[in-house]
Amino acid sequence: MTSLFRLLAPSPRAIERDAFELVLPDGRAIEVARVRDPRARRLKLSVDERGARLTLPLRTSAATGERFVAEHAAWLHAQLQRFASEASTTLVRDQTTHLPLRGRAVPLRWEPGRTTRLLSDGDAEALVFSLPLQARDAAIQRAARDFYEAQGRTDVGRWLPRYLPGLPRAPRQVRFKVMSSQWGSLAPDGSVTLDLSLVLARPSAFEYVLVHELCHLIHHDHSRAFWREVEARFPAWRDERRYFNAEGRRLKATLRALIGA
Repeated sequence: MTSLFRLLAPSPRAIERDAFELVLPDGRAIEVARVRDPRARRLKLSVDERGARLTLPLRTSAATGERFVAEHAAWLHAQLQRFASEASTTLVRDQTTHLPLRGRAVPLRWEPGRTTRLLSDGDAEALVFSLPLQARDAAIQRAARDFYEAQGRTDVGRWLPRYLPGLPRAPRQVRFKVMSSQWGSLAPDGSVTLDLSLVLARPSAFEYVLVHELCHLIHHDHSRAFWREVEARFPAWRDERRYFNAEGRRLKATLRALIGA
């Protein structure tokens, strides 16, 4: 009988997306993404690397949502300016002199070469961008992405053996991708995905995210039992969460600017 009721039950409403235009106090017109989410209980205005976003409950009218955004136009303008400044780090041939890595700015020099490669020189105390004269921006950004992923794999390879004892199993694989809001995730098959911008963060913050995802191999939720596992392995996890609250948006914006994501 339960199965029959499930079959007859209405399907949950899907998320609906569209957009509208807003004129900011400085006269600039922007597009605001409008997302109708069945789970939303109130209006929410946010800004991330994709731009401005209004989330609203299904029954809230479009006009009400647009009035809400207009009332907060000054706040929105300030957030967009702040986000633009956070993403100001760019990769310009022969001009960029430092690149972020592991919580600090590492000196960078440019050299002619047969292939486009970004390498560390002397245990990442300096970086060298080797590239042919005809190398395009896309190739430079791709080389930067490859470099950061290699550095991330080096860090994970150094930390992971320390945490494997006591886990029910090792992660199936560890991969990196550019993530919009999350810092990591664990798939049902045991694969760990980490945000590539973690390589720009201070190493302790990166290590905490790895530990967090490994503890999901024990508990798939965020119960008290889960946090006890995190605490046992990484007692300073609260410090790293505060770090991400303060620096997370800047890290993600910087990475996207560098690799053209």
